[in-house]
Amino acid sequence: MNSKISIAALLFVTLMATGMARAVCTNASIKGVYGITSVGLNGSGQPASSVDQITVDGNGNLTGSSTKSINGTIVTFTFTGTYQISKNCTGSASFTNQDGSTKHANLDLNNGNKGAFLIQTDANHVESSIAAAQGTATCTNLGVKHIYSLEATGLHIGVGQIAAVGQLSLNGTGSLTGTITISANGSISPSLPVTGTYQINSNCTGTATFTPQGQSAINISMVIVNADKELMFLETDNSTIVAGTLQQ
Repeated sequence: MNSKISIAALLFVTLMATGMARAVCTNASIKGVYGITSVGLNGSGQPASSVDQITVDGNGNLTGSSTKSINGTIVTFTFTGTYQISKNCTGSASFTNQDGSTKHANLDLNNGNKGAFLIQTDANHVESSIAAAQGTATCTNLGVKHIYSLEATGLHIGVGQIAAVGQLSLNGTGSLTGTITISANGSISPSLPVTGTYQINSNCTGTATFTPQGQSAINISMVIVNADKELMFLETDNSTIVAGTLQQ
């Protein structure tokens, strides 16, 4: 009996030690390409959302590109920055913004260091972000031949708050079909048929245009993450500040 207890205790200690070892993080814990979606308010109190693609080198440096809606005006830009990861898998990052200023954020790694949650730490900003690793993705139109669920939320200036949920089927050759339910400032348009097109680039970014029946066309900019099981996106139509996710 004592022998069995000792073996069980030893196994427990071994498993705990292994788990603790895995929990120790460094700058090298994140390396490769990630997608990020951000929502919130900028320093002027304006609504702002973005979708970014960043590359981190495992040594504390990062580069990236961003598509951002600032109160409904769409801007694109590239940026550079640095990051620091602590042993407890929290950290910080700073990188250049579209106006040449420096943006700062605190972050917490998650999903086995394949993702992170971030919050901007500059005064007067109220912005949170979600990051996910690109993983091993096939970045072609055929590579995203899947049925994706869709969620989106944000603001359409002149209309009000926007929320949407639906399902899109990408056919592998650049066409898509599906259905979407939209709440526009509380006015519900349920289960609208959708048709459209999409284009995936070799760098794992892409675009899509789709039109819900009886509605205006919706244009989005996308970043592939999670081994092409997920596409983060930002609507790129003027007067919109809407971000979302397509997920298998």
